[in-house]
Amino acid sequence: MVLDLPERTTALITSKLRTVAAPVIETLRPDVIISAAFPRLIPAEILEMPKYGAINCHPSPLPAGRGPTPQRLIYEGDERVGASVHRTAAEFDTGALLAQRIAPLPDDLNGTGIMHTWRALLTECLDEAVPRLLAGDPGEAQDPAEATEAPFFTEAEYVLDLTEPSSVVRRKAAALNVTSPGARVQLGGTTYVISRTDVVPTETTAAPGSVLEEHEDGWTVQTGDLPLRLTRHSP
Repeated sequence: MVLDLPERTTALITSKLRTVAAPVIETLRPDVIISAAFPRLIPAEILEMPKYGAINCHPSPLPAGRGPTPQRLIYEGDERVGASVHRTAAEFDTGALLAQRIAPLPDDLNGTGIMHTWRALLTECLDEAVPRLLAGDPGEAQDPAEATEAPFFTEAEYVLDLTEPSSVVRRKAAALNVTSPGARVQLGGTTYVISRTDVVPTETTAAPGSVLEEHEDGWTVQTGDLPLRLTRHSP
């Protein structure tokens, strides 16, 4: 699915890499292949086509966070946002590193804030990685001993536990909402999707999980320590 493209951009949409994409790429004879958020292994014959090689953009500080859900690192407690550009290899996210950047979590700790940070870091990575690629730099091999996997979130993980500290609830909600609103809460027996969370600078003695105030677009709830303002997702 293509939502938007710059004018005069040509796009080939196919699930058949070997029989459809490969002949087109071979005809184009590209200097470089750059992939990002691509969920399939690229066949070896395609990786051999570009003059200078193929690289992949991955939003984690590799070798940590290999796999389809690198924001899992943040969900599980990492206080950093990372990005890497590496040579594309036979296995996902394992190729030699050509550039890497790491930044603290954004002040606006929500999915959009993390996405904006990722984009900025990946832009910097590409600015460094492409010249290295063109110069024939092999890059730095990843240490397998430092590798961690980042699989898809489970259905249970999408549901926020409002008895946890507010910082944990916010961090998990932000990670779940990076690509689209996915964080959920259960209030009064109903499950709602939450698009963002915001700290409410006040203290209460209410029980964790209690609804303190209902708003037109969400709720203020008590977490394990402080109240949070939850904004309900409106499709």
